[in-house]
Amino acid sequence: MLQITRYVALLFLLIFSIQVKAQKDPKAKSVLDAMSTKYQAMNGFTANFDFTYSDAGGVSDKQSGEIAVKAEKYRLKLPDQEIFNNGKTVWTYIVTDTYKEVTVNDVSQMEGELTPSNIYRMYEEGFDYSLKGEKLYQGQTVQVVELVAQQSGAPFERVNLMINKASKNLMGWEMFDGQGGTFSYTFVNLKTATNLAESYFTFDPKSYPGVEIIDLR
Repeated sequence: MLQITRYVALLFLLIFSIQVKAQKDPKAKSVLDAMSTKYQAMNGFTANFDFTYSDAGGVSDKQSGEIAVKAEKYRLKLPDQEIFNNGKTVWTYIVTDTYKEVTVNDVSQMEGELTPSNIYRMYEEGFDYSLKGEKLYQGQTVQVVELVAQQSGAPFERVNLMINKASKNLMGWEMFDGQGGTFSYTFVNLKTATNLAESYFTFDPKSYPGVEIIDLR
């Protein structure tokens, strides 16, 4: 199974293409700032999402899950794994037919990774961006903003963000690895959430009897 957590972590590091002139399009910045301001002002949100990976050879994988975000905290639910981040500690819980385990890390050990709680600010440092136009996406009009990293050596060429023109909601994004691989994420049923308890983002071993704990802190 594709480990979405690790794929998401890699998405923060994007290749800079020498064929593209460095730019920070003010129109794109206006759209990005409006999106970022909206999400940082929220007292959390929840959403369902679809994740699709495809490569040049036609191989593909699709998964669906749930996400809850509140400030720097998030909880990500997938069919056979769940990730908890309470702002200090990250728990990655995996369950299969033969075992249950949770890996524990400090948040500081995950620095530099792209996560559900910082994707709305990823453009602020180290990226050029441009407004590529508008299109229909999930039946809504979105503005497409392309991000390109300023440093070489990362495994992805570019990122396209689909931002709802009217609401400034981030509807989805696509990452391209330059070798025919595409990682696509789509939010559905996005809802603001004002009653997410702090405990919701913390893994409680008592609620998962028999789980093996692997503490890497």
